[in-house]
Amino acid sequence: MKVPLFPLRTVLYPGGPLPLRIFEPRYLDMVSECLKNDERFGVLLIKEGSETGLATTYSVGTLARIADWYQGSDGLLGITAVGEERFRLVRGERREDGLNMGEIEKLPECAADSVPEELKALAHILEGVLDDLGRLYESLDRRYEDVGWVAYRFAEILPINPEQKQTCLETNDPLERLQIVRELIKAVRGVELN
Repeated sequence: MKVPLFPLRTVLYPGGPLPLRIFEPRYLDMVSECLKNDERFGVLLIKEGSETGLATTYSVGTLARIADWYQGSDGLLGITAVGEERFRLVRGERREDGLNMGEIEKLPECAADSVPEELKALAHILEGVLDDLGRLYESLDRRYEDVGWVAYRFAEILPINPEQKQTCLETNDPLERLQIVRELIKAVRGVELN
């Protein structure tokens, strides 16, 4: 499967929202094509380089579908994309217009498992937090019983570094991912979560 790639300084997770302001011609064209053909694009975390120039990225990312778009008062195009599936970049190339394209393979997602009893406090905390995050999370499909979904939502909102966020994305087991998140929350908040 070949998709356009959007290297960013953020990690997108399956089921998560991604607001973007688009101004570069290569990405305006990409958004236009994705909307016209109901196609997805790949989001990859930048290792080195910049969002507006050349960049090297991690190889695991998330496919995104544009859910909404608007013209900003400053004339820039704004979109909200939603993460769908994780993928691994097999091979990448840069087109003449500067857009990166990638041959990818989709990564399997584990079946939805329930949040274990000893980690249910995390789901309750998340429920309270998401209600306070505003418009971006209002229409989000809520699955507080799904261990993978809870882990992804925490990983995207926690004030942790991009490499830690990438580790959560690359972790295949949802329960292991939630346990990593639990340890990160302890480190960030300095509290015990039982």
